[in-house]
Amino acid sequence: MTSDSTSTQLNEGYEYCERLGPDADGQTLLGYLSRRYGHFSSTEWAERIASGHVLIDSKPVDAESVLRRGSELVWQRPPWREPDAPRSFSVLYEDEDLLAVAKPAGLPTLPGANFLQSTLLYLVRAYAPDAAPLHRLGRWTSGLVLCARNQTAGAELTRQWSAREVGKRYRALASGVPDWEEMTISTAIGPVPHPLLGSVHAASPKGRPSLSHVTVLEQRPDSFLCDVRIATGRPHQIRIHLAAAGHPLTGDPLYEAGGLPAPDTHALPGDPGYLLHSAELSFRHPGTGLGMVIECEPPSLLRLSTAVR
Repeated sequence: MTSDSTSTQLNEGYEYCERLGPDADGQTLLGYLSRRYGHFSSTEWAERIASGHVLIDSKPVDAESVLRRGSELVWQRPPWREPDAPRSFSVLYEDEDLLAVAKPAGLPTLPGANFLQSTLLYLVRAYAPDAAPLHRLGRWTSGLVLCARNQTAGAELTRQWSAREVGKRYRALASGVPDWEEMTISTAIGPVPHPLLGSVHAASPKGRPSLSHVTVLEQRPDSFLCDVRIATGRPHQIRIHLAAAGHPLTGDPLYEAGGLPAPDTHALPGDPGYLLHSAELSFRHPGTGLGMVIECEPPSLLRLSTAVR
């Protein structure tokens, strides 16, 4: 399904709603919003409150109003121009329980970081209002995303995911010339310091157990094409594991050999440059119980050359 190739117009704005918890108790409205939603300045929040765009229990209030737990906070964000992103996806499979789609690189899966309508969730919901993604791909990771179309299907597939009964195969382009054809990588993954974010996931002896199996498919002059099957799903797992094995993804702006961010790097996990693709999911259909395998053709740079097919 295709919309505009990029988003250049204002979106429709959004109404954020939350039930205040104990952390808000006794704080002023302005202080709470400034701390919790720091992507806007205190001056911007004061202007929004004064203009009536912030409500407590359905009523406009002033900036120095004291908050109480249990109250409903609503703030209305006016329309804004989102960062450029592709606004298209293709349908790989669908029935009354499932929708499998191919996400292009550059399109976020879910809202966040100023993305709202330029997200896979928004585009998929316009096509199938009952669909909900069961997992998330990084913005610059392309490929297969599986959605459930009802609560029963979602619960069963979530159970399979938690029980590690879902097979996941990715295609990647990694740097260097490995001296192995297959490797199982079990480097633990957890938070490490990052100068901009405070912390970021990377190789860490204090991290959580993680498991990836890498198969070399094709050697290129300074890189190699590989398939990666993951048993766990830690954040940035494939990028971290291949880097930990001494072969960071070609063009990865964040992770270097060893599986850690480069010292004093200002690169972020969402920065582009690497090639990674969700190529296959295998699972049992939540309705019929039959085994299913759904594949997604990788982009041209991640395909085997004609000579080795």
